[in-house]
Amino acid sequence: MHGFQLWANLPAALKMTAPRYQEVKAAEIPVVTDDDGTSARIVCGELWGKRGPVEGVAADPSYLDVSVPAGKRKKLPVPTDRHAFAYVFAGDGKFCNASGPLSVPTEPAGWSDTAPPTKAENRSLVLFDKGSEVTVQAGEQGIRFLLVSGKPLEEPVAWYGPIVMNTQEELRLAFDELSKGTFLKTKKRKGKAKG
Repeated sequence: MHGFQLWANLPAALKMTAPRYQEVKAAEIPVVTDDDGTSARIVCGELWGKRGPVEGVAADPSYLDVSVPAGKRKKLPVPTDRHAFAYVFAGDGKFCNASGPLSVPTEPAGWSDTAPPTKAENRSLVLFDKGSEVTVQAGEQGIRFLLVSGKPLEEPVAWYGPIVMNTQEELRLAFDELSKGTFLKTKKRKGKAKG
């Protein structure tokens, strides 16, 4: 069993809004399978004409759980206006056009003009440069990875611990409110309580 969480930073206009939770059951997550056996569970976003059930996230993310069979090479679309990363959690493989990876040395180059990058193994995170697709070559055991992309907010980030704001002053205010117990804001409902 695997468990993953994706925390999305909010744009400045939506910071300090009431928290939101969306429960999605496994049966509600569509699975698409291509002719070569590559399959993807679409948690959020769209792939091959199917859409995932999670919606309404500010960065409009795509969150795919991709499995590529042993020895297969697969191209997956990623819109050029997004930032993307892959997190490998089973098997291994090689990603083309990876840039600035964490724990995986790779080369930012195409398949045709240089040697493929070093393989990305289990528990590797690979960051990608801009492009319209991600290409992966599965290893001998196949590869399973999360492919996550989202629209960049293009805003400054001030981050410490679990809180992400846009400025250091906002961050100080947030921690001050947290210590006073006033950090979480909730809207008061109008009308009478039923009961």
